Amino acid sequence: MFISNAYAQAGGDAAGGFMGLLPLILMFVILWFLMIRPQMKRAKEHKNMVAALAKGDEVVTQGGVAGRITDLGDNFVHLEVADKVNIVVQRPSIATVLPKGTLKTL
Repeated sequence: MFISNAYAQAGGDAAGGFMGLLPLILMFVILWFLMIRPQMKRAKEHKNMVAALAKGDEVVTQGGVAGRITDLGDNFVHLEVADKVNIVVQRPSIATVLPKGTLKTL
């Protein structure tokens, strides 16, 4: 009389659950191709560049210091930034290898 009968609802189909996840999957795929993949590629190129450093290369550090490599270690690089002025920086802090002859003043 005051309480109505409760009837079971029809069960949801599996396609409805997948369609609910489709936007989330699509956003992850877009994020992968626009952000994660290019960053991984840049990191791999930087790792290869740092591994290929050699004595005499002219480089720029991430801090903007330009110099010529005078000595290489496993973790550190000695840079000559002026006549008889050497500094020691970590290998991963090398940002760019310059073309030979760029630093003529050293």
